Amino acid sequence: MSVYSVLTPDAQLDLRGTPCPINFVRTKLRLEQMPQSGLLEVWLDPGEPIEQVPDSLTMAGYQVEQIIDCAGYFSLLVRRPVAA
Repeated sequence: MSVYSVLTPDAQLDLRGTPCPINFVRTKLRLEQMPQSGLLEVWLDPGEPIEQVPDSLTMAGYQVEQIIDCAGYFSLLVRRPVAA
């Protein structure tokens, strides 16, 4: 079984061409609309977006599960935490 079949996102967000920090804000807003433990796939540009957004999400309490280099953009899988 491949890892791709295990991590099936509940929603997808294409933020290619979206500058920082707007891409982080849009990702966070989308995650807040999702059910607890929901998995979101976010498409980000190389450079500043893929360098900044995963760290910002981790600091905000989200769990970055996977980053895939898709040649030209990155696919980021991030999970909304279960509230304590």
